[in-house]
Amino acid sequence: MNKIILKYLLKNFFITFVYIVLIFYSFGILLNLFEEIEFFKNLNVNIFVPLILTSIYMPSMIIQILPFIIFISSLWFMLKIRNNKDLLTLKVFGYSNLKILILLAGTSFLFGWLILIIVNPFTASMSKYYEKTKSNYSRDIDHLITFNKNGLWIKENVKNMQRIISAEKPDGYNLINVKIYHYNDKAELIEKIISEKADISENNWKLRNVTIFDHKKGIIIKKKLEKYEINSLYDHNKITTLFKNFDTMSFMNIILNYKNLIKKGYNEEYLIQNLHSLLSMPFLLLLMTGLASIFTMNTLRKSDNLKLVALALVTSVLTFYFKDLFLALGKTGRIPLILAVWSPVLALSLFTVIGILQINEK
Repeated sequence: MNKIILKYLLKNFFITFVYIVLIFYSFGILLNLFEEIEFFKNLNVNIFVPLILTSIYMPSMIIQILPFIIFISSLWFMLKIRNNKDLLTLKVFGYSNLKILILLAGTSFLFGWLILIIVNPFTASMSKYYEKTKSNYSRDIDHLITFNKNGLWIKENVKNMQRIISAEKPDGYNLINVKIYHYNDKAELIEKIISEKADISENNWKLRNVTIFDHKKGIIIKKKLEKYEINSLYDHNKITTLFKNFDTMSFMNIILNYKNLIKKGYNEEYLIQNLHSLLSMPFLLLLMTGLASIFTMNTLRKSDNLKLVALALVTSVLTFYFKDLFLALGKTGRIPLILAVWSPVLALSLFTVIGILQINEK
């Protein structure tokens, strides 16, 4: 009998979860498809390209909102078994509120780890393909900064002239083999700057071992300088933030290649944030399932369904709001970044423990 009950609970809980994922996936495709169509509207592409890219993009988005999805799934499942009296039947067979909560929350916790280890590498690869494809099409749109196989390219307007910068990809806070071209409003080359290395930690770039070719009235004047400075709209942090999409990196990739990723120019602060955000996901799934169970087990009256759903949704929205708030505090240095990532988990743990004490008495 225990095996039958266990199979019933897990099977129906999983089916409910799949239904919710499909609902979010469908709505996500409809909403994101308009954005993709807007992006491709001036490009000569097949109508299926935006649809395919949207389908590829959505799995990574689903993982980002997975705690909310598991919360809705748990709430829906618990309301269903409560309203059809299955919850009372389970209690007759010795399944207390606490036992059901632990079973469902433990399943969500295990499911979270399976997502990180098995599913996340696939969604990261899909996100990488999505970013690469969009980047290729972006060249046909006036993009100001891009990475390709030849390195980094930047286009910006400064002091009535246009600047184009090419360099190898960042090595720490430096660009290697930098070439800077300045053009006037008639697209005529007026200056070319070559530098072995450029420190881009700030907007005021510091160039080393510089050669300047000054074009004046058809005459090229060459001069060499040991140091030279230019002011750019971009610094290291802005460049890495624009192009280091952490959805393209899987949990296992960060764990196994952490040091190599830093050497490649990835911002260590964002790496730490992403790593701990992924690590906290199984715990968030556990706690969100626990909260959903606590809300529904506190009463058996059907008349409370609407009130419970409203309270639960407000709670989940507040949870995500405070999650973003703590993350903002961590990024600005008000609190340690790791603490900022784990603060929602700690806060939800406290509420869950209090809720467990209440439902255990019923």
